[in-house]
Amino acid sequence: MKSTLAFAVLAMSASAFAAPSKVTVDSALPKYTPAEGVSGTIKSVGSDSMNNMMTHWAEDFKKFYPSTKIEIEGKGSSTAPPALTEGIAQFGPMSRDMKKSEIDTFEKKFGYKPVGLPTAVDALAVFVNKDCPLDEISFEQIQAVFSVDGKEMTWGDLGVKDAAWASQPVQLYGRNSSSGTYGFFKEHALSKKDFKTTVKEQPGSSAVIQAIATDKFGMGYSGLGYKTADVKALKVKKTAKDKAVAAEAEFAYDGSYPLARYLYCYVNYKPGTALEPLRAEFIKMIYTQSGQEGVVKDGYFPIKADAARAALKSVGIDAKF
Repeated sequence: MKSTLAFAVLAMSASAFAAPSKVTVDSALPKYTPAEGVSGTIKSVGSDSMNNMMTHWAEDFKKFYPSTKIEIEGKGSSTAPPALTEGIAQFGPMSRDMKKSEIDTFEKKFGYKPVGLPTAVDALAVFVNKDCPLDEISFEQIQAVFSVDGKEMTWGDLGVKDAAWASQPVQLYGRNSSSGTYGFFKEHALSKKDFKTTVKEQPGSSAVIQAIATDKFGMGYSGLGYKTADVKALKVKKTAKDKAVAAEAEFAYDGSYPLARYLYCYVNYKPGTALEPLRAEFIKMIYTQSGQEGVVKDGYFPIKADAARAALKSVGIDAKF
C-alpha cells in the first residue's frame, strides 16, 4: 500500500535533484534547536537497512539530551508494525511501505492509521563482486537469476564472454522474509515471484555485501548505503530495449532508476493531537541539516525542505522554515 504522503513528497522533491554531482543537504533545512524538558526512553524496532541512520540520529539526539535513553533494534521491517501496534516501540523504521494487513491491524486497535514519515530515499541495488565483468542487468534477467521460475544461471547466460566466468554458476545472496528489502525486491524486481531456494539468506544488508565481496561469482541485492569498494552496483533496466540506469540520486528522484524507494519511520500519531516532546523533538531533528547529513553519510539521498515540511505536518508539527 502506497503512502499518499510519499507520492506528494516525491513530486515535490524530484525537480530539486537534477544535478548528477555530489548529493548535498538542502540549505533551507534548519539547524536543530534543542527544547526544554525533554527526557525519557525511545525504542526503535524495524529495518536493518536503517540501523546506521537510526544510530546516527540517536547519537545526535543524545548530544542535546544526555539523559535520554535510546534503544535500536534492527531485525527487519516486518518487526516494526507489531512493535508499534503493541506499544513496544515509538518508532518503526521500514524500508518498504506498510502492507494493508499491517495497517488494518494497527487501525483496528487504535481507530486510526499509522503515519509513515519518509526520512530518506534509497536506490536498492543489484551487487556483484568488483572484479565481475558484468555492468548492467534487466528485470527479465533479474527474474531469471533470482526467481523460482528461472533455471540455475551461469554468468554466460547473462552475456559474460570471459572464459573464466562464462561457465561459472551465479552464486546468490539475499535477505530473509522479515526484511523490507526482501519484500521490496520480490514485489518490484521479481513481480512477486518467489525466490529460488538457492538464494543464501543473510542476517543483514552488510552481510549481503560482505558475502559478495568475498565470493567472486556472487550476486545479491541490498540498499545502496551498504556499498563498499569491494563490490559494484549494476546498472538496471526494466526491459532489454531500455537504457540501463545507474543507482544514483538524480535517477532515483526523477523516477528513471526502477528500484528507488523511500526509507520510512512509522509512528503512532492520533490525528488532531500533539506529540509528546520526546518524539516530537526526535522527529524534528531528523528533518534538520545534521539529520539529513546523516542520511548522506550513510549513502542514501536526503529529503528536501518542502518534503520535510509535509512530513512534519503529517504528525501535527508546524515547521518554521
